[in-house]
Amino acid sequence: MDTVHDCSIYTLERGTAPLLISIPHRGTRIPEALVDEMTPVALRVDDCDWHLERLYAFARELGASILLPEYARYVIDLNRPPDDANLYPGRDTTGLCPVDTFDKEPLYRPGHAPSREQIEARRALYWQPYHDALASELAALREAHGRVLLWEAHSIRSVVPRFFEGRLPDFNFGTADGASAAPALAERLAEVVSRDGRYTCVANGRFKGGYITRRYGEPARGIHAVQLELTQVTYMQETSPYAYDDTRASAVQPLLRELMTAALEHVAAR
Repeated sequence: MDTVHDCSIYTLERGTAPLLISIPHRGTRIPEALVDEMTPVALRVDDCDWHLERLYAFARELGASILLPEYARYVIDLNRPPDDANLYPGRDTTGLCPVDTFDKEPLYRPGHAPSREQIEARRALYWQPYHDALASELAALREAHGRVLLWEAHSIRSVVPRFFEGRLPDFNFGTADGASAAPALAERLAEVVSRDGRYTCVANGRFKGGYITRRYGEPARGIHAVQLELTQVTYMQETSPYAYDDTRASAVQPLLRELMTAALEHVAAR
């Protein structure tokens, strides 16, 4: 695998397989210019998809390309549409430039929430380059292989009352209700988890896929997108300091490998 772009905005490692793993919420950096405007809570970047680049390290052996951002979702959320439309109408959610945490703690000091002009500037500076890289790599992989699988890797605390009641299933597969990938892909992946028997799962439940899954998944053109929202309890400590748990991670990684292999086979057969 070669690093084809390593900059202050994102890192793209290019692989050899028709597989691109996007991890849009892994960034942790806050620009120096924003530090004085944001609260101490914001600087903890609690709502990060912690350690996913480490959890998915095995995917390099599968030939995957991997795209990682540098900046935190508190700066701008790469998995939200540029017009900030709510992807889950009627449900509470955080926006393109969030103003509070998942626990509704303010991210900005009074009077310092980003203006429309500031949001647009961030979109151009941080959001657009990531999406340009994503689109370009998908196009290159499709050209080389005919079909490509976009795996949107996410993780979240297993209990977040703001977004869902009770405890979230461990594996949450989303294909925009089947629109972003080959028919029954999410259901096939859920079957793999159910057969394993150690974790709970759901297909197109609370999390059906964010903007990236919905925007780039075009199965008719050979681009198949699936989002996996994985509960963090399956591989790490869910509270600060958010430590990686080698025992839990090493237990779940073989299943993640099996899921990616099954997804690639499913896409190749279409």
